[in-house]
Amino acid sequence: MGFRQRRRTAQISNRGQSSGIGLQQRFAPHWPSLGQTLALLATGFWLGYLPLCGGPGGSLGSGARGVGLGSVAWAEDQAIENLRVRPDPKFLPPKGYVCFRAGGTITVDGKLDETAWQQAAWTDDFVDIEGSAKPAPRFRTRARMLWDDEYFYIAAELEEPHAWGTLTEHDAVIFHDNDFEVFVDPDGDCHRYGEFEINTLNTGWDLLLPKPYKDGGQADNGWEIPGLKTAIGIDGTLNDPTDTDRRWVVELAFPWKVLGALLPGVEPGQGVAPAEGAQWRVNFSRVEWQHELVEGKYSKVPKQPEDNWVWSPQYTINMHRPETWGVVQFSKARVGTRPAREVRYKPDPLLPIRWQLSRVYYAQQAHRARHGAYATELTQLDLTRLEDDLLTGPLTLRKQDIGYEVWAPVRLPGGEEMTCVIDHESKFTVRQANAPQSGD
Repeated sequence: MGFRQRRRTAQISNRGQSSGIGLQQRFAPHWPSLGQTLALLATGFWLGYLPLCGGPGGSLGSGARGVGLGSVAWAEDQAIENLRVRPDPKFLPPKGYVCFRAGGTITVDGKLDETAWQQAAWTDDFVDIEGSAKPAPRFRTRARMLWDDEYFYIAAELEEPHAWGTLTEHDAVIFHDNDFEVFVDPDGDCHRYGEFEINTLNTGWDLLLPKPYKDGGQADNGWEIPGLKTAIGIDGTLNDPTDTDRRWVVELAFPWKVLGALLPGVEPGQGVAPAEGAQWRVNFSRVEWQHELVEGKYSKVPKQPEDNWVWSPQYTINMHRPETWGVVQFSKARVGTRPAREVRYKPDPLLPIRWQLSRVYYAQQAHRARHGAYATELTQLDLTRLEDDLLTGPLTLRKQDIGYEVWAPVRLPGGEEMTCVIDHESKFTVRQANAPQSGD
């Protein structure tokens, strides 16, 4: 979603201006005082939420821009969100999907008429980005996945009575149209992940995030996906308001040479397909705008926020929280075969540990937003139930030269011991028991 941490909050354009529903509307009952606002803005600069030049994310749009009201509102929104987001003590597992090998050639044409696509399972229907607490989406969305030696294939079916689009320039801010979006973090460390957005006109936007915006990340809008194949199928008529359409279909083929290079230590263009059983963090998002007809043409309803529907719920209006993305497990079994029918999705046993570490991370973000500094003891964070059956001891907070790390000692059911770590920029790593530990 580009720099969109502000879904249903401050609507920030790529020109750094504020439009749509602003913070005054969403947070009116708790609007901060002048002193609180200054503190939040200072926190925004300190944490990297508010760049000195450029808009949110600091890299989108046409050239460097000074700080305007849109950027100020965005920084306040992000700081307030850090005060608000506190993951539930109960672990909420992300969606999972087994991606099988395609049995034959896939032609990317938007038709999905190959036998392999017919045999591939659909994901669960998409839900609101905030989860089941919000109303179900107005239109059905679902996806399928396949792979071969060269590509990671993704197909999506988007129910849509009015298929329309306006953007035709590559790397435009595609979510200003109705769109479909893909997020991929191969090693699941919440850093260095790719994003791709596409609209009904087959116009794409690819970008790379070295780390999430909330951690000071700035999007690399110049990142490209050489060899990417895309196609759109329209079951109806595009940009014709005189009839009722049925759906539009997205078909994508992402080259492993590019996606695999998102892994640490892999040179650009040298990526390869995942190993048997490998699990990548992946999520899909659909942006849907309310529309009206202006002089016989589709147009977005002014000052109406977009709907955001996703495969794996984010529990907040922000796609750039990779710890809640879904999990795609790759299998070499060919789709539709007996071996494929015997494969089961196996949730990563470390997912609940990651959840607990994320709770500490968000509590630390809130603590710094309130007090101007990270907590030095976990007891300062008012967290309960920091526990899991795999933990062999309590979580420990360790100060670093910059920021902090939280360590979780773990023993897997098979007896393997390791330490799971999250740092002040939400990066998650696993260190084997005998590996050197920083801070020792």
